[in-house]
Amino acid sequence: MTVTNTPAGGSFLITDCKPAGMFTPEDFSEEHRQIAQTAEEFARREVLPVVEQIEAKQFDVTKALLRKAGELGLMGVDVPEEFGGLEMDKVTSAIIADRIAQCASFSVAFSAHVGIGTLPIVWYGTAEQKQKYLPRLATGEWIGAYALSEATSGSDAMNIRTRAVLSADQSHYVLNGEKMWITNAGFADLFTIFAKVDGEKFTAFLVERETPGLTIGAEEHKLGIRGSSTCPLVLSDCKVPTGNVLGEVGKGHHIAFNILNIGRFKLGAACVGGARSTLANGIHYAKERKAFGKSIAEFGLIQEKIAACAVGIFVGESMAYRTVGMIDQALADVDKQAPDAAREIQKRIEGYAVECSILKVWGSEMLDRVVDEVVQIYGGYGYVEEYPAERAYRDSRINRIFEGTNEINRLIITGWLMKHAVSGKLPLMAAIQRLMDEVLAGPVHQEQGEGELAYEFLMLANAKKLVLFTAGAAAQKYSQTLADQQEVMASLADMILEVYAMESCIVRAQKILDQSHAATEHAVAIARIYSVDALEAIAQSARKAIATIAEGDMLRTQLAILRRLSKFEPADTISLRRQVAQWAIDAGRYVL
Repeated sequence: MTVTNTPAGGSFLITDCKPAGMFTPEDFSEEHRQIAQTAEEFARREVLPVVEQIEAKQFDVTKALLRKAGELGLMGVDVPEEFGGLEMDKVTSAIIADRIAQCASFSVAFSAHVGIGTLPIVWYGTAEQKQKYLPRLATGEWIGAYALSEATSGSDAMNIRTRAVLSADQSHYVLNGEKMWITNAGFADLFTIFAKVDGEKFTAFLVERETPGLTIGAEEHKLGIRGSSTCPLVLSDCKVPTGNVLGEVGKGHHIAFNILNIGRFKLGAACVGGARSTLANGIHYAKERKAFGKSIAEFGLIQEKIAACAVGIFVGESMAYRTVGMIDQALADVDKQAPDAAREIQKRIEGYAVECSILKVWGSEMLDRVVDEVVQIYGGYGYVEEYPAERAYRDSRINRIFEGTNEINRLIITGWLMKHAVSGKLPLMAAIQRLMDEVLAGPVHQEQGEGELAYEFLMLANAKKLVLFTAGAAAQKYSQTLADQQEVMASLADMILEVYAMESCIVRAQKILDQSHAATEHAVAIARIYSVDALEAIAQSARKAIATIAEGDMLRTQLAILRRLSKFEPADTISLRRQVAQWAIDAGRYVL
């Protein structure tokens, strides 16, 4: 990967992303493409033929598949080579999460193992812990799980009730409590369990399955991802050796929260993969199904749905690999042999917390729209279990809850940006003030650049101004209490994530255009479609927030500014969608 000046996390609101500086799927190396093919073929040839057994909770099948994935190296991508892994870049991690996501139940088991089941040990384990556990986890000999949530502490993770007490001889801790919704619990060999030492010090423990006092509860029967294992854990005087404390006593929150950024960008990538697989099924059915003497794929309203799905996948890909590309750039000069390497890696990844939360929220909601459209393409058959659209529809819903609910992540997006703006880490307040001065001075002529996407870049510039203007108005009214205005915070987050999506889409399309890529025509069409949709969504969120923020003459003034910034001449999106749909139908799937 070519390393350029790495943009700071969150800076996309106040800087312009250049095509040469943005990593896209078109920049995949030959090794990236080979790994993508390996993961995709593994899912298609090994996982999909046994979906029924997986969905029936035949966990011996799932475990055997995980072991095969380990043999292919897919399980050890984040594990150092000295402990049996491949220690590859984060783009590779995202590619695997993306391409393996053709069966959600298996994808969830796989992702939980390689992410929250393994990474805590990679980052926080002692040399002895790494040597003991990582080689087994990298090969799939052992399966990992992560036990944080409790019945009364889901999003409020620090409110756990599980307790740990040091024994009199200081040889072990005694854990008591109950964990809920633990992925892979039914067959996992190793659990990272969080408890409060003496009821106060939030701490992580590595607990093996056969540890006395640890009991695995009954499987939950879930709406979706039915083939994944989800059980409670009961800890009753569970004795854990002191050598199995992960990290430091009282600092388990670092493990609990830092691991989530990786999970969020991988989930965003997995949602893209799930959408790609679901659309392929929908296109196949639409081409086969005949009505009124022709295939339903020829009907305009079916094509509109296919196009909406293809646009979502393109934008999701653009965002995911842009983000992971920046993370890899930020990690490029980290000395992995340094004693504080793990801490430095986490710190740099945390710098992109906003982008990771955006990927999680936007990707999960995009996938929900795709599966809904595909059920509609199938019609009544989409509601029947034997057709893949029904399972995809059920499976998709959990993604808005996983890795922190979308509501929590929306608060993170706005809260992180405003916090960094106030602290001066991100020069956002100065940009807001300049923008406020500009818009209050009255209309000014905006120069449109040159090129096929010049108008879309102008729309993007106004979209960024809309975000800054609305954020400035909110900060001016609420000041230090803005965090208490959750609805306004969420509206700002919706605007922010749409700007990131819009820019990622347009810049990728421009890069494809610059490279004279074979898919240039389709990429430009998608950029035009999405620019219209995104700017309309941003304006709607701005109106919602401003109507709460201002009143009277101030409200009228701010709405006038909003109308000025959101005014645009819409493209012929009906024709553009027909073009995108036909491209996907001809290919039989989303492919660029």
